[in-house]
Amino acid sequence: MGTSPQSSSECTLLIEDEKQQTTTTCTTRTTTKKSKKLALLPVIFLIYFEVAGGPYGAEAAVGAAGPLFTILGFLIFPFIWSIPEALVTAELATTFPGNGGFVIWAHKAFGPFWGSMMGSWKLLSGVINLASYPALCIDYLKQVLPIFSSGYPRYLAILFSTLFLSFLNYTGLTVVGYTAVCLGIVSLCPFIVLTLVSIPKIEASRWISLGQKGVEKNWTLFFNTLFWNLNSWDNVSTLAGEVDQPQKTYPRALLSAGIFTCLSYLIALLAATGATSLDQKKWANGYFANLAAMIAGKWLKYWVEIGAVLAVIGQYEAQLSSSAYQILGMANIGVVPRCFGVRSKWFNTPWLGILIATLIALAVSYMTFADIISSVNFLYSLGMLLEFASFLWLRRKTPTKKRPYKVPMPLPGLVIMCIIPSAFLVYVIVVASKTVYLVSALLTGIGIIWYFFMNLCKLKEWIEFENAGEKDADVADED
Repeated sequence: MGTSPQSSSECTLLIEDEKQQTTTTCTTRTTTKKSKKLALLPVIFLIYFEVAGGPYGAEAAVGAAGPLFTILGFLIFPFIWSIPEALVTAELATTFPGNGGFVIWAHKAFGPFWGSMMGSWKLLSGVINLASYPALCIDYLKQVLPIFSSGYPRYLAILFSTLFLSFLNYTGLTVVGYTAVCLGIVSLCPFIVLTLVSIPKIEASRWISLGQKGVEKNWTLFFNTLFWNLNSWDNVSTLAGEVDQPQKTYPRALLSAGIFTCLSYLIALLAATGATSLDQKKWANGYFANLAAMIAGKWLKYWVEIGAVLAVIGQYEAQLSSSAYQILGMANIGVVPRCFGVRSKWFNTPWLGILIATLIALAVSYMTFADIISSVNFLYSLGMLLEFASFLWLRRKTPTKKRPYKVPMPLPGLVIMCIIPSAFLVYVIVVASKTVYLVSALLTGIGIIWYFFMNLCKLKEWIEFENAGEKDADVADED
């Protein structure tokens, strides 16, 4: 969202070494305490929750295309999508570290308008994604408590869980980071038990099933589910200003989280599909809990339910942190008004960014889970196409720029690496429903209007912006 001045130097993208940051309004400032930097382990689990958070949510892929295609999808898709996205993130996040991440990259590559559009698409996809996590949590809880299936109880549960989780995020990124570590370990425990109990019951022939006869393949749902469960590797880039030694931490964290994430999906799916006979129409969000009951008993069902709730908490916190610090980073480089970067005096968290992201998430929480992830995927695809283009252009534009981590390929190889996932992004856009097209077009239009409105506000001096661009108009080229 928003506009920005001309290209700014790396030093302006950071908050002057986390110096006392500012502001209670657009024109008045208050001193805040220094942030504690995130270490490697919490960054790994923040990435894990931004991408996956466990096997929860993967069930729809089996319902849409059967066990074989699902297993192959979670085996192959990381190589054609997740690895290229993670490599791009590792190079750009270490080369241009700063809160704002991909917004900074697009701004440096193509200028303020495309930096603004990147901010709009990625921020909107992120905050809409927030709405999916309470909905997913309620889908699991309704297996045990049917009162949450529909109506006011469901809406109230989503409302109060969203508000509570946003308040937890407000208490500090370090708290969120180490909470993610604990939640990640605990939420995976029931799947470890499920896998061990399943081993004697597994029939390998079930893994090669193409699905039940008479059940039509839903490829749109299948690919959207794969995409939703294996994307967002770049979200952690918006926290670069809060990470200890990001040039070293990011490559290690992305590699560790990538292995961890892919194994968690594959092992759980192999266990569940191999140990039970296929009833494909029942494979929808929340079905892992019922499978646990069939394989081991109700005690494991309840444990999976608890794990799902904990995983959703971790996913929500990681995504909200990414969105809130993206807003903070956009304020630091003048893309949005300075007041959008205000931090809490008590916790040093970007409280206004947290509030904005929470309100947008609540506004779209009435949508169905399928519509939420389809809209998220559409907007995210637009942003990723721009991100790949920014990556390639920055390699060409600044070939001598020092890159602490560099993807070990020449430019033609990088083009091929980016074209393959880009083809899938185009597919996600093409197969979207009319509702998704309408929602995405409306939100993109709002982003464009916001950009020009911010330009007007800056020209008329109605609102105060960070003046990052005037003194470094030529800095982009000095890299």
